[in-house]
Amino acid sequence: MASKHLYFQICLRVLLLVITSLVFAHLYLKEDYILSVYIAILLITQTILIIRFLNKTNRKIAYFFNAIENNDSTISFPYDIKTASIRELNSSLNRVNNLLREAKISIKEQEQYYQTILEEAETGILVLNETGHIILSNKTAKQLLNYQHLTHIQQLQPISESLFQTLKKNHGFDQKLIQIPNERESIHLTVKASKLIIKEKNMLMVVIQNIHKELDNQEIDSWQRLIRVLTHEIMNSVAPITSMSEKLLGYFKNNGELIKPETITQEKIVQTAKALDTINNQGKNLIKFTDSYRTLAKIPEPDKKLLKVQTLFETVRILLSQEEGIDRISFKTSISPNDLEVYADENLITLVLLNLTKNAIQSFIHQNNGLIVLSGKKNYSGTVTLKVSDNGPGIPENEMYKIFIPFYTSRKNGTGIGLSLSKHIMKLHHGSIEVKSKPNVQTDFSLHFQRGLGG
Repeated sequence: MASKHLYFQICLRVLLLVITSLVFAHLYLKEDYILSVYIAILLITQTILIIRFLNKTNRKIAYFFNAIENNDSTISFPYDIKTASIRELNSSLNRVNNLLREAKISIKEQEQYYQTILEEAETGILVLNETGHIILSNKTAKQLLNYQHLTHIQQLQPISESLFQTLKKNHGFDQKLIQIPNERESIHLTVKASKLIIKEKNMLMVVIQNIHKELDNQEIDSWQRLIRVLTHEIMNSVAPITSMSEKLLGYFKNNGELIKPETITQEKIVQTAKALDTINNQGKNLIKFTDSYRTLAKIPEPDKKLLKVQTLFETVRILLSQEEGIDRISFKTSISPNDLEVYADENLITLVLLNLTKNAIQSFIHQNNGLIVLSGKKNYSGTVTLKVSDNGPGIPENEMYKIFIPFYTSRKNGTGIGLSLSKHIMKLHHGSIEVKSKPNVQTDFSLHFQRGLGG
């Protein structure tokens, strides 16, 4: 709307200027010099006014873009302007400025979330550039390397010549064992590096762990896979933001210089607003992603008691009765012995069974003969096993090791925390979760409770 008013104002002023010029030429040719002088004065006045009008608009837009270039989002243009075109231009500029300000706030919040995640991780993380400068180092990395201000790998040479020479090559490498001496004893660290490309720049992400703090090699691999998933999810979310930001800069810059304000079209303003709206939505998704991560650390200690397995299964059936697609699925239960009990926290184990059963239901989206079997039995050794089985598409073999990694999901709208949460709950019960899958035949998720903890 603002561009239409500006266009109308400019056309009107140019039209008046042309008419005045024609009148002046007509009077001058008729040798009416006195009236010609008055018309000439009017002509000069109109020329000055149109120049002042264009300069006022151009200065306002140029001021706005200079503020954007200098990251100044505090500017505001008045609304109480008599000229409709200028008033609506001010309104559009204020609206775009507000969107930019909200996008900046959202990005800063994302950075704080990611910084918190990295700082609280029990795995040391370093990110290096090609010149050896340390772009990022979390708290754990500083503690493991006993260095509070890491800025360049050269600082690592007195700590460990082996680590320094390894990182100096700036190449990715598989897990290595590094020994670092200190005042009392030597610390053994595992170090692994992976290449990254961020904004067309080669980076090296180094993962460092103290092997004495790990229960076994499988736990180490889990952490490294977690870091890869976090990096993957973060890059997937940040990449569109970076791409759109560069596209927006392309609207207003050419060869590093600001373009002339008068070349900005209404279409560019509309595209800018749409891009900013997308950036805002992407920021909200990132916040949702980090909120999901934090739920893993909020699980309470189990309040365990003897629970009837039959009652547990009935509760799950009732809670799932309104689930989408439930009417196309058959349910069966199998319990041996019939009065089987399990020693567990009712709320937490119900949550695990719900997660597993919902996953089975959602796997039947393209299948009408779905069958889910809830079973429980006491083994000869005295352990209790609860099982959720289905005849759905199953889990491919190359994805079996990934499914318990936080945030990994094969579903479009999945959060990727259900199975990792279930695994954590079973660990709190001193039990375990196991999966076996033969695609399109049968998939079993088994919950094993230690001997003496079952009924």
